[in-house]
This record gives sequence, C-alpha cells and structure tokens, in this order.
Amino acid sequence: MSRLLQRSVFVLSVAVFAALVLGYALGEFGILGVHAGSDQDGAYREMRVYAEVLQKIQSDYVIEPNIGDVTAGALHGLLESLDADSSYLSPTEYKIFKERPAVGNAQVGLTVSKRYGYATVVNVIPGSPADQQKFNDGDVIESIGTQSTRELSLAVIRLMLEGKPGTTVTLSVVKPAKPDPEKVTLTRAVIAPPVLATEAYDNASILYIKPGTLTSDRVDQIAAKIKGAPKNSKILLDLRDASGDAQQGIRLANFFIKGGTLATLQGQQFAAQTFSADPALFLTTAPVSVLVNRGTYGGPELAAAAIEDLKRGDVVGERTFGEGSFQKSIELPDGADLLLTVAKYQSPAGTKIQDVAVTPTVAVSSPQDDEDEGAPAPKDDQMLNKALDLLKAKTS
Repeated sequence: MSRLLQRSVFVLSVAVFAALVLGYALGEFGILGVHAGSDQDGAYREMRVYAEVLQKIQSDYVIEPNIGDVTAGALHGLLESLDADSSYLSPTEYKIFKERPAVGNAQVGLTVSKRYGYATVVNVIPGSPADQQKFNDGDVIESIGTQSTRELSLAVIRLMLEGKPGTTVTLSVVKPAKPDPEKVTLTRAVIAPPVLATEAYDNASILYIKPGTLTSDRVDQIAAKIKGAPKNSKILLDLRDASGDAQQGIRLANFFIKGGTLATLQGQQFAAQTFSADPALFLTTAPVSVLVNRGTYGGPELAAAAIEDLKRGDVVGERTFGEGSFQKSIELPDGADLLLTVAKYQSPAGTKIQDVAVTPTVAVSSPQDDEDEGAPAPKDDQMLNKALDLLKAKTS
C-alpha cells in the first residue's frame, strides 16, 4: 500500500469515527432534536454503514491506530469544520479552560481567530508585546511552540497565548508579504485596554471618537463624550482594530438610532432574539460616519452594520473580519466539552455577520495594504480623510 493511500485510509477512518462519535453525542444531548437510532433522521440509519467501514479499517489497516488519539484529533477538526468559534476541548483542555482566572491573566496583546485552518491575527492592542514586535492584522500564526495551530481549536490557541506575567511564548509567524515563517518570542504581560481617544476636527464641528474596545464602561464613556459635545457636532466613530462584546455594540448603535431593529440572534434550535432600539438610549440625530477595517471584530461590527443598514450614516474603510456568533458549552460524560455555535447575529437587513462580515458603503484601502506591496507609508490616513470629507459635506 502506498504512503498516500495509507494516509487517505487513515484520514477516512478519522472522519468516519468522528462523525459517529459527534453524531451520537449531539443526538444524546438533544442538540439536533433527535436521539441516536431515531428512524426520523436518515443520518442515523447511515451510521450502521459508517460503523462497518470503521470496523474494517480497524481490523485491516496497516497498523492498529490509537483510537483515543484519533478521536480527539478528529473531533478537533470536525468542530472546526463548522466554524472558527466551535471547539472540541479534551478533558485535560477543558479542565485548564475552566480553571483559568477570569481576569488578571497576562496576555501578548493579540486578538486571534482562525482563517484557512490556521490562527490569524485579527487586531493588535497598541503598546502590547505583540505591537512592539510589529505584529499586524492578517498575520498568520503557523505554530505556538512546537504545535501547529492547524491542529488546535481556537479556544486552546487563546489559552496558550495567556499565562503568568513574565512568561514567554514562541510563535512561528507568516506575514502577508513574506512567504517564509519567522520565529518571534513574546513575553506575556498584564495589558491595559486601549484608551478612549477623542479629537476635534473642522473647527470643532466634528467629534472624533476611537474606543479601541467595547466594554460596558467604555460605551458609557462614549455616551458621556457625545452628551458633552458642542451643539450640532457631527460624530466620526473610528471602529478600526476594535473588538468587543456584541451587546455593547448594539447599545452603541442605539445612541444614533431611535427606533427599529438593531440586530437579531437566530439558530436552528435557538429561540430567536430581536434587539430593538430603546428610545431611552438614543442620544443624537447628528450626522455620523463610521470607520472600519479588517481588524473590526465582534460588537463593533454589529454597531457598524446597524448604522449602515438603517441608513443612519456612512461606513468607510474596508471589509470587516466577520465575527458574530453565540456559543453553548456542552459538557460530555468523559469530562470533555463542546463549545458549539448555536446562533449567529444578523444585521437589520438580515446579513449574517459571521458569514459575510460588513462591507463599507465607501471602500478605502488601508495604508497597511500599500505597505505590504512595498510602497512607502502614506503621510495621511486616507480612510480618516474620506470620512471627514463626507461629514463636512453634511448639514448638522
């Protein structure tokens, strides 16, 4: 038997066994709405065929596989095939996941997700260890230590980037303009969130706000800035390289939108939730523009999508990352856990943020795109300039 054929048979065995185990688990826990063996779902009738194939592989394959290792690896891959946020945690991984401190863990300053199977940098916290080492949006983390991120779930990748202050982690990083990976060692540190940046433009007629992150406190601070702005101020909301909670993104949008649906959350077995604008949270009718880029992630995407879909203002920049899902933790009998996406957020127009992200109404490429092509860094922020020009043309 050729090496390629051996590998093909082994991969088939992994996939089949994973389908058996996960299908049984989902059925037993009622996630799919049926139980294993139910005649109502043809998929379960096919399990007998899969089981027979697996039995032949186990008995006739060139070596006897370690079923425990095969199962764990297969389940990692099977969950990831659903979406980046769904994860299988082995009993050991889940124990570490549960015992990690809720706050105070040292970080390297990276927001990461998965693209094309590998960990990918979404955005970088200014001043963090990763920022000091010149990490950028779109960088691919090929491995953490000796472990390929292709073989790790997103939840585990994020765990591995955390640790005690002063400890180090070595990453193998592939940058868009460089085909060969480079080794980078980062020292974990307790990182303060980005500060709320504000600026006045066009003779103080435009209030520029860059939140950096969307937490409850930060959104409260934004509300205070809007309330304290001079009368008839236009608002420029810079959500580039911003992350944050979905609910806070919806609350931020509500500051500019008095009525209507801001977002919905729906799933196959998930009771649909509609998030409507609360008139009590509405703050201003002033013209608004929103800046986004590929580092705009999660809650900020929901805010931008609501403002765009409801024609409340211009969204300027580049397509966002695409994060907007809700996970349920499902503990398994052996101590393992499924972090399973059970619902996705949709914009007012019905766009699933997780699937297609947010496309700006006015597209402007980022300076980093130009730098990647070898061109000199531009002196001006073209996205910012475009958004300012749009606001200057509007009447308060």
